[in-house]
Parts: sequence; structure tokens; C-alpha cells
Amino acid sequence: MLKPLTTGKFFEERGRHFCTLFDSGYLFKGAVMLTSLKKYCSSATIYVLCLDDLVLEVLSDLHIDGCIFIPLAEIETAALLEVKKTRNTAEYCWTLSSYFTAWLMENRPNFDLITYLDADLMFFSSPEPLFDEMADSSIAIIEHRFIPRLLHLESKGRFCVEWVSFRRDSQGLACLYRWREQCLEWCYDRLEDGRMGDQKYLDNWPNDYSRTHVLQNLGAGVAPWNYSNYNYFKNSDANILVGDTPLIFFHFHQFQLIDDGSFFRLSSYYAEEAPAPELIYGAYESEMRVIVRTIQTCRPNFSRGMKSRTQVFSRRWVQAFVPRSVKELLKKFVRY
Repeated sequence: MLKPLTTGKFFEERGRHFCTLFDSGYLFKGAVMLTSLKKYCSSATIYVLCLDDLVLEVLSDLHIDGCIFIPLAEIETAALLEVKKTRNTAEYCWTLSSYFTAWLMENRPNFDLITYLDADLMFFSSPEPLFDEMADSSIAIIEHRFIPRLLHLESKGRFCVEWVSFRRDSQGLACLYRWREQCLEWCYDRLEDGRMGDQKYLDNWPNDYSRTHVLQNLGAGVAPWNYSNYNYFKNSDANILVGDTPLIFFHFHQFQLIDDGSFFRLSSYYAEEAPAPELIYGAYESEMRVIVRTIQTCRPNFSRGMKSRTQVFSRRWVQAFVPRSVKELLKKFVRY
């Protein structure tokens, strides 16, 4: 059932192992992440947990070298199926991020290090500087690095589950398996008893695991909640710099595809200090158009994940003006 791995170059003889997960509603975004990562890390093996049959079928059609596609049914246990009943789509995805990463460590013993990635990233240069910085640490994580106006959001998590690396050693495995247990026990979209989804558990890792490294490279983890901290340039090689550091990846939180072919970049909540950086968002939109054309060439009617303008702007209005108690109720009925 799994797509065979094509070896290709081995970085160069070192290979990097990544994992991610998404359903067909996130397929366009996930495909951009996969193709951009392969562009800048040709040795990457990327394990993709396919959350529905359609995403498995379409990804297989794309023939992205070095990707291994795993159906959700292959990893779902009785315990997962039980908690699935109590969690919305986003909460169940968050539950699976730790579970899938741990499952790979247990079922793919051929690698020493694995990195979980969110599906709504795009890579702009090689991630190798992050591995160089991590060196022989057991765990690597990235702070949100909130702008001053958004510092209060740290109460929901100092770190972002967008890039999380674990080494196959005593601390790396202990941390990963404990995270899996915690997320299986409780993983909800609310702040409660020092917990928030899958991400607030990370707050304790630097204290609980001495071999945890907090990545400092400013080219990683640039996102709507921190982009106004930086200036962006193109160098003579047309690479985007964050100050004087090459941009490695950007997290396109909130980005939406509109069914008329346009895009919604992000809400005014994040853009208050500065508009979305054109160099970065323009490049993402260009790659997104390529992916949309490629997928729709094979499947002309495929439009999962595209929304109407009314849907997108209604949701942003709700986020901005509706009381939290009402939003909590709506989460039970609305997709992430």
C-alpha cells in the first residue's frame, strides 16, 4: 500500500527524515510544502500520513520523489479511535502529530533522527543549517518569537509545533513517547490547566530534557505572528534574506485559497504592524498556482480546500468579533 521510496542522492550520503500529515482539504498546501522541501533537501525522505483516501490517491499521482504515503487506518489504534469521538478535526490532527512521529520511530528503525513538520510551510532554502545548529542534541524546537503586541499569546505556548526534531536516543525517545501519552490523554483547542492543544506541552521540555535545543536561526519559523520583527531582501542570487540570514521556511498560517483563483493572505489581526511581506507571499502564491494547475490537470474537478470569499471573510469576522464562548460551540461544527 505504501509508495516505494526512491533513494536519489543521500545528503550527500546522510539523508534527512521528515514526517507530516494532512487531509484532502489541506492537499494544495501540503503539496507545496513537500515539493519545496524536496527542492532544497533532495535527500529528504518524507513520510506523509494521509488522513483520507483522496489525499493518498492525488499525492500518488504527483510522483514526488522520496515521499512515502501512509494511510490513516494503518496507524489508528483502538485508543486513537476512542479519543477521535471527542475531538474536532484540528484537535485530532494535533493528537496525531505526536502519535505518527512516535509510530515512525517504532516502525522505521533505520533512521537516527526525525523531524515533524506542519503542512502549511514552504521552504525557501536548505534546512541543513538547522541540523548543523542542533548538532548532537536530542530534541530541537522553535519559539513563536511573538511580536510585542502578541506576547500574551505565549500563554498558549512558547513554542510552535511547526518543526520538532527527535533523535533516537534516551532523551529524544522519552520526550517523544511522553508527548504522545499527553496528547492521547488531552488535546483540545482551549487553554486548560496549563495545557493547550499539542503545543503547550513543549513549554516544559527545556527544563525536563537537558538535551533540548531551542533553534536560534532567524530564517526558520518566520510566520504571521512575528514577520513584522524583520526586514526582507533579495540577494544577488535572488534568495530571500531575513535581515542577513537566508529564509529557510515560512509558516503560512491563515492563508486561504479562494474558489475564484485568488488568495486570502491573513487577517488584519496579524497585519496591524505591517502588511504581509510581498517577497514571501508572492513566491508562495506563485508556487500554489503551479500546484493547483498540476493537480487539476490530473483531476479537473478537484477543489478541496478552496473556499468562497463569503466563507473566508465570515470566518475572520467571527474570529474578530464573536465572544469566545460562542466560538467554542462553533468549533464543534466547523472545519479547521
